[in-house]
Amino acid sequence: MTRRFFAPGKVVVVGEYAVVDGAPAVVAAVGIGVGLRWSAADTRDVQTPYGDTRFVDAALDAASAPPGRYAFSDDGGPALTSKPGLGGSAAATVVAVHAARALRGEDTHADAVYAVASDVHRLVQGSGSGIDVAASTYGGMVRFQHGARPTHVMPSRLVVVWTGASAKTGPRVERYLGWEGRAAFVARSAEITDLFLVDPLRAVEQDYALLVAMSEQAGIDYRTPALDRIVELAWVFDGAAKPSGAGGGDCAIAVFAEPDSEAKFIDACTSDGFTVLGTELSDGVRELA
Repeated sequence: MTRRFFAPGKVVVVGEYAVVDGAPAVVAAVGIGVGLRWSAADTRDVQTPYGDTRFVDAALDAASAPPGRYAFSDDGGPALTSKPGLGGSAAATVVAVHAARALRGEDTHADAVYAVASDVHRLVQGSGSGIDVAASTYGGMVRFQHGARPTHVMPSRLVVVWTGASAKTGPRVERYLGWEGRAAFVARSAEITDLFLVDPLRAVEQDYALLVAMSEQAGIDYRTPALDRIVELAWVFDGAAKPSGAGGGDCAIAVFAEPDSEAKFIDACTSDGFTVLGTELSDGVRELA
């Protein structure tokens, strides 16, 4: 007997960096995430693609997972040369908690899974806002703010583009936390997050400008030639784009007012050698048929 589960990855749409100071942000779940195949066994056996079982072991322990073979995998996307920064550790934590509860016949409502998974992920990682855990758990497009229940918002269509290079979030966040100009930045970021709910394109434009200014003042390596090119291409086709997350690589997101403009942007990105990871949002963690 086998059972299969999946949790999506995430892209932060607006509000990154400020979210660690308690400001709201918008995050979206994407169809590239972490799969889990469970099969019956007398003892617990855990397998992961990269050999790191810290997050999933802690999640399975916290959710009192029954014995069995737990085989985790990267699911739903193209083969990439490095990690795209879509919150894989959070997705793995979420799918492990959901599966353990399902296998025990317990409540798998998103709130119940999120309560356990967010605590586990923060404990193992040592820090973090929980925004990536929220996306993997609830799916769709979510307004996130620490201390409040994540809530779905009217989804906006996004194009997710991989730059071709991974980037480390931790050192950038540490430098941000040492910056003295955070109060004004956080207040403005919150305003832009609210703006996104009524005017996504303008909000993405303004958030990108705000993050570039912040990174220059804080000494954060945020922009790269690849990210600059993606932003430029979005502008050429009457859209807006920005890095998703801490910058320095990983993915960018882009929004457009017209489908034709979006299609031209996708073609241009592909011609420039970028990998377009998708345009569709994903449901939250779930058991697969």
